[in-house]
Amino acid sequence: MHYFANLNLLHLFNFYLASMFLLSTVRRLSQYRAVGALMVSAPKRWPRLLELMKKHKAIFFTWSTLRPAALVLLLLGVNLIASRLLWPQAELTAVDLVRHWHLVPIALATFAPMAGLDLFFLIRVGKIDQKETEEQLDKAESWLTGWKAPVVRILTLGYVDPRRMVSAEIQKTLTAINQLMNRNLYWMSGQMATRVLFGLTLWLTWAFYP
Repeated sequence: MHYFANLNLLHLFNFYLASMFLLSTVRRLSQYRAVGALMVSAPKRWPRLLELMKKHKAIFFTWSTLRPAALVLLLLGVNLIASRLLWPQAELTAVDLVRHWHLVPIALATFAPMAGLDLFFLIRVGKIDQKETEEQLDKAESWLTGWKAPVVRILTLGYVDPRRMVSAEIQKTLTAINQLMNRNLYWMSGQMATRVLFGLTLWLTWAFYP
């Protein structure tokens, strides 16, 4: 107990950030494998569909897609540089906090939401049904490359154009995915905000109560 009470919280925060980044990555390996498998298969298995999706890439690939991971690495880097290079003498332990008892509620108030959100996102991980997704992509590709689509269009005098319908569905699907990602990014931004707030609490405590 004495050992843990005297651990440097600033260095422990670095360990916490790195651990959360690693655990989040491990928890989502199945997602990455499924997406990776689809991306590898796409050029040969769904070439026309891939070309069609590229036309709508601006809907999906935006800075907001990469922002959460970039912010996590940035926060980890800033905290590492501050604790290891700029102020290597910086040290703040649980014992130091207890000595200034009025700071304990502030530290707990910033730590609790950070730990709660991190735990929530570790437990709540969505799944991608790779088999079902591949079946849907096969159907869409068949409409784009097969003979059925032109025949249907001719027989309906152009009123029903399966290829145009596929294009519209792809755009609608990508838009829905983008909206889902934006909601997730909203919560991830809150997750990052709690980490920044807790980190600032530690550093300000060390700065004003050395």
